[in-house]
Amino acid sequence: MQLYQVDSVKRNSLAQQVMDQIVSLLISGKLKPGDKLPSEVLLMEQLDVSRPVVREALSSLETLEVIHRKPREGTFISEKIGSGPFRAMLAIYINNLPAVIEARMTLELGLVTIAAEKITDEELEELAETIENIRRNDEDYGKYDKQFHRIIAYSAKNPIVEGMIESLLIAHEKTDSLIKYREPELTIQYHTAIYEALKKRDSIEAYRKMYDHLKYVRDKILNGQEDL
Repeated sequence: MQLYQVDSVKRNSLAQQVMDQIVSLLISGKLKPGDKLPSEVLLMEQLDVSRPVVREALSSLETLEVIHRKPREGTFISEKIGSGPFRAMLAIYINNLPAVIEARMTLELGLVTIAAEKITDEELEELAETIENIRRNDEDYGKYDKQFHRIIAYSAKNPIVEGMIESLLIAHEKTDSLIKYREPELTIQYHTAIYEALKKRDSIEAYRKMYDHLKYVRDKILNGQEDL
């Protein structure tokens, strides 16, 4: 199987370039949801890269839910891409940290303002539970942090942006994995401030408190990268 017309990949950032090639074909329409990709051997030959590079690229695309693998059948473009093209763009820029963080901020700041108008009492209770769970699990609270942001995103109840929310959470995981040290008390303070604004149905205050939180995360991550 020929992977359409592609350029052989040069030997810098190889796995990322393989990802870019596949995603570019998807964005151009040459690959579509449900299409089967060539085998690893054919990808190696067509892109002039090693098997580990191909596997790394495919593993990253699978994590981003751009592709999925079926045992004994092969690798396919995910059907989810049709309703969530944001995943494809995220795949291209996943290693551009400032861009990923800004995309996360853009989505979350918009969603939290709408959430302030639509969030239910039950969802507010769920938010409060996540804050309490962070307090109880201060050494490993990443899943409760992610849950907090997921509840807010889905409480906006907007079907058009729902396709972006899971990609938003993937961006959350990417940025979260780069945090070198945890400060649970600060996380609790930020989350509580957001929760109180949502409880008051105050969109402007919710925006401000979410911005304070995400700006802190952005600065912490990017400053940490400078120290590497």
